[in-house]
Amino acid sequence: MAEHGSVVARYRELLEVSSMMLGYARSQDWEALIQQEARYAVELDRVRLIGTPNSLSESERQDQLQLLEQILSQDAETRRLLDARRDELAQMIGNSRRQQAVGQAYQGGRGGISTRLRFNAPDGSM
Repeated sequence: MAEHGSVVARYRELLEVSSMMLGYARSQDWEALIQQEARYAVELDRVRLIGTPNSLSESERQDQLQLLEQILSQDAETRRLLDARRDELAQMIGNSRRQQAVGQAYQGGRGGISTRLRFNAPDGSM
């Protein structure tokens, strides 16, 4: 069975990584956030492997619960910031596609008109 201290220590480590991820999300350092996400996954797996021993003291259970609540709160805020960034990127992509479509329409229109004028000359020579 896992040592009680290691259970709480693993949750503290997970909280530390979660805090770093939230900081990166707040500062919009998306690359650092993605890199930290791999560490978060490792720490989360470690927490899952340890499990929760039934013999934790009441104090240890309270520590574990408090840490878990903080982790979940931070994860929710990080997710909210990521969702906002995703929406921002989707809007930028949509704007870019619209600009591209407008540009293609204008280019196609000019080419189409000049081509029609060349092949349909008023004197019938073409």
